[in-house]
Amino acid sequence: MAHIPEGILSEPVLIGGAVLGIAMLGYSLKRMPAESIPQTALLAAALFVSSLVSIPVGVSSVHLLLNGLMGIVLGIVAVPAILIALVLQAVFFGYGGLVVLGVNLVNLALPAVLCAIVIRPLIHNASPRKSFWLGLLAGGLGACMTGILLTSSIMLSDPNLIPAAKIILLTFVPLMAIEGVITGFTVGFIKRVAPELILPKEGRHV
Repeated sequence: MAHIPEGILSEPVLIGGAVLGIAMLGYSLKRMPAESIPQTALLAAALFVSSLVSIPVGVSSVHLLLNGLMGIVLGIVAVPAILIALVLQAVFFGYGGLVVLGVNLVNLALPAVLCAIVIRPLIHNASPRKSFWLGLLAGGLGACMTGILLTSSIMLSDPNLIPAAKIILLTFVPLMAIEGVITGFTVGFIKRVAPELILPKEGRHV
């Protein structure tokens, strides 16, 4: 479970998520140059397709998030890319929904932005080998933070759902490892063959 379905969250949580999501989206669009559109579309498509990969964990299941990778490659521009993927997933697969779109956006995009701020600068001058470990860290942290934000949204909405939220959080532990390995290898490969995809450009990324 990586998307919160409709009918679970309280109105204050929904409103707060919508407000924060709109603020993040507005800021990111102001920082989004035209040359970043192809990368944004590519990673939005990758996130959309990753929703087809379901990983069974106990009585629940999770799917790849790739938000750590999106934060490393796109920076703040990861926000509209994640939004596009979430809208497509809601329309075509019924994952989440439009009412909870703001909360789901924050749960996925905020960790991506934090990875861009904290980890991305370290990759700029890192070797491909070191970039692998930094990518692994970004992938794991992205999944971890999304799990914490997701379960916090549920617990704030209904205290009776706290036991279920704790179980959901546990399902993110194996996902952290999977996300870390995938992101690590991808970032290391990019640094080896196309480092300019991660190198900073004026006014382009966080």
